[in-house]
Amino acid sequence: MTTDIWLPYPVEELPGLPSPAEAGFRYRFWDGGPDFPADPADCVFYTVPYLKGVETVTRPLPGMTSLRVIQTLSAGTDHLDSALGTMHSGVRLCNARGVHEASTAELALALTLASLRGLPGFVRRQDAHDWRSGFHPALADRSVLIVGYGAIGAAIEERLIPFECARVVRVARSARTTAHGEVRPLSEMPSLLPEADVVILSTPLTAATRGLVSRDFLARMKDGALLVNVARGPVVDTEALLAEVKTGRITAALDVTDPEPLPSGHPLWDAPGVLISPHVGGSTSAFFPRARRLLADQLRRFAAGDELANVVLTTE
Repeated sequence: MTTDIWLPYPVEELPGLPSPAEAGFRYRFWDGGPDFPADPADCVFYTVPYLKGVETVTRPLPGMTSLRVIQTLSAGTDHLDSALGTMHSGVRLCNARGVHEASTAELALALTLASLRGLPGFVRRQDAHDWRSGFHPALADRSVLIVGYGAIGAAIEERLIPFECARVVRVARSARTTAHGEVRPLSEMPSLLPEADVVILSTPLTAATRGLVSRDFLARMKDGALLVNVARGPVVDTEALLAEVKTGRITAALDVTDPEPLPSGHPLWDAPGVLISPHVGGSTSAFFPRARRLLADQLRRFAAGDELANVVLTTE
């Protein structure tokens, strides 16, 4: 029986896919456009278009009555939460673990270093032809707290190692031990925050992490600390963050915001000590070759009836 595989890129751009004839696949190209490439009821493997809105990527799901796999090209899957509850049972949701770790970790380090060393001010003064020297904080000899120690959190730590940090503390939902050392549970956060010079958020957005960075969380951060968010915007209470940065007590570097996209005129744009990048953690030259490899590998597994990689959940 021929089955439809929906892909967000033309099949000729995805080397290594199983042969349609041998696998019984019919590849369909859909990148989120207004018209579906075929009847959604015939789709068994849906690759979610990357960097498209929630309404766009969930639109075909109600009609995908034969669906067996949803494959995202993002590390997070929270943009599908609203649709998963209406899906039939047995649909496997897979994320893009292995695609974004390097790029997101790079940006986390870039935002940290740019904020600590005052690069935004240098750029503004360059535009004004204003030569002004001075001292800035270094990453060396600083204590860094990584909140969310999955694949991206571990990649961030790998890149911190050459910078001679005094201490790297890892926090996740539950305690465990890794090759780099102990991972502390979220319940210990209140006692860990006052010791951290830099707090890097790399946690997924879940019911437990939504609003995690609250007024109390921020109040526990030490004076002069830097908050870096490469996770999801709603992990941080925006109003609480604005209240803190306006005092000058802490600073922030944000690749993600709440709301997002950040509207023109929003007070975060002009908040003192805040550096903003427009959710570009995974959008680099590393994305496409890694995404292509992931799709080819997953579809070979699917064609062979083997266990899929990166299964986040199976609908009930």
